[in-house]
Amino acid sequence: MILETKSPEETFSVGRRMGEKAHPGQVFTLMGDLGVGKTVFTKGLAKGLGIEEPVSSPTFTIVQVYEEGRIPFYHFDVYRIGDVEEMDEIGFEEYVMGDGVSLIEWANLIEEILPIPRTEITIEKDLEQGFSYRKITIEEINEKK
Repeated sequence: MILETKSPEETFSVGRRMGEKAHPGQVFTLMGDLGVGKTVFTKGLAKGLGIEEPVSSPTFTIVQVYEEGRIPFYHFDVYRIGDVEEMDEIGFEEYVMGDGVSLIEWANLIEEILPIPRTEITIEKDLEQGFSYRKITIEEINEKK
């Protein structure tokens, strides 16, 4: 599925709707260049899960846990991961196999350990369409690529 948004508010809204429909154990992967709106989308997803506290990217902590929504939310940012084995040290498998919803930014960097099934989300800019235009591609992954 491909969605197009023309403002950060619309990107937030796409995330919120996905969060409202999310279920325990669901894993989302989020890819896109710096500045495309991954954090805006993530804030929307968290809002859809009923999380009211501020959500920020856990770039230096790798994972941020939010437990006050209707489902626990595990927000990963693996941009600074040097080796996939570092994910074992933070208990990655326990999070993604647990009862919460996981969202993994820069998931392409840990492709070999991503769970199946998962929902892959890619956000792209197209400046010819306008500064705030975003193309959001959503794909359900149910088998190894």
